[in-house]
Amino acid sequence: MLTRNPTNHQTDATAIYNSPNPRMHLPSRARLVCCVIALLAFVSIAHAADWRQLAAQLSSKIAAATGPDVIALDIANRSSISAAEVENIRRNLADMLANSGVRVWQPEQAAGSVKVTLSESLQNYVWVAEVRQGTNELSVVMVSMPRPESTTSAQNSLPLTLHATTLLSQPDPILDIAVIEGSPRRMMVLGGNSVTPYEFRDGHWLPGQPLAINHARPLPRDLRGRIVLRKDHLFDAYLPGQVCHSTNAAPLGMTCAGSDDPWPLQVEDSAVSAFFAPARNFFTGALVPGIGQQKSAPSFYSAAAVPRDKYALWVLTGVDGQLHLLDGINQQTLTKIRWGSDLAAIHVLCRVGSQVLASSAGNDSPDTVQAFEFPDREPVAVSQKLELNGNVTALWTAQNGQNAIAVFRDADNENYEADLLNLACGQ
Repeated sequence: MLTRNPTNHQTDATAIYNSPNPRMHLPSRARLVCCVIALLAFVSIAHAADWRQLAAQLSSKIAAATGPDVIALDIANRSSISAAEVENIRRNLADMLANSGVRVWQPEQAAGSVKVTLSESLQNYVWVAEVRQGTNELSVVMVSMPRPESTTSAQNSLPLTLHATTLLSQPDPILDIAVIEGSPRRMMVLGGNSVTPYEFRDGHWLPGQPLAINHARPLPRDLRGRIVLRKDHLFDAYLPGQVCHSTNAAPLGMTCAGSDDPWPLQVEDSAVSAFFAPARNFFTGALVPGIGQQKSAPSFYSAAAVPRDKYALWVLTGVDGQLHLLDGINQQTLTKIRWGSDLAAIHVLCRVGSQVLASSAGNDSPDTVQAFEFPDREPVAVSQKLELNGNVTALWTAQNGQNAIAVFRDADNENYEADLLNLACGQ
């Protein structure tokens, strides 16, 4: 359920439910428990049968690649399959391999090794086995299976809820907002010609004196900008071909100058930055210091980082309309995914890993924003689509990394509205 807080009222987002019907007969707790147990048993049996079928296909391909041998078996789970199910899959694979003459043993006593990676996409479960034997070349075998209808329905239940709280609505363009938590709560609003401080008092956002931005050259028609809070001074503001630095003491001031400095792609200091085309509305693809060994990427509009154990998977919305993935070594293009040009990475505290908020492609009207996760290399939706009453013009990660700022042009009054987006579990 989507809830909104109005711009100038300090109102909590609340869900509204219908009153229970006193005539409705509720089943007893015992009946409910029995029904739940039966349902869980049915789902468990169905999944077990599915995994055995896929395990049989994979074990057959592994045995064909190894021949009779003694191997070490390692399983890496990059899917939504539970730990208990993974252990069942391991036992099934070991038993089926033994029937084919392949014994699973301790690594120090094995002649070869097999690493199985369990992954999934929006449509399929995909299992990949990497087979190593002595000095032989690495052999890779793969099996896949479409998601059953029951799993698709479960996925569509979407465990996270995306909420929007309106921060500001005004006729002038809003490029970005930095919210400063404290007492009083403050925010810095970046426009095309100024940075305006606001304070939240008595349930209202009250504007302060704008800090003017004087431009030495005309700005692009489709203007974009970024404002980032800093540790040694309040903020930096980035516009095409220009950067502004605030003072570090009261009264608040700001100096701006022409600059081709790269824009930060993350809110943290010393993170990855990218050069912005001064006369256009996208990043050129040149990265500083780079993503691992990759110092450049295809030209892109937005980027989001999904942390892994030993690296970060970067998701880029390319100027070519494609979704590009960079992991520091490899680049991959997801040709079948159709997102809009704006995305932002956030981390909701009730889940492990990060989520990517993505705007919809141009065929949606009005625009929507939806949350995705990357269990492997393809996105899986984890929230409902949040409908915005207009076209998205900006989507940036908020300073705390747990929220995002979305700006859109309201279709009713043509104002620019900035919303604070957050994900909640079980709501």
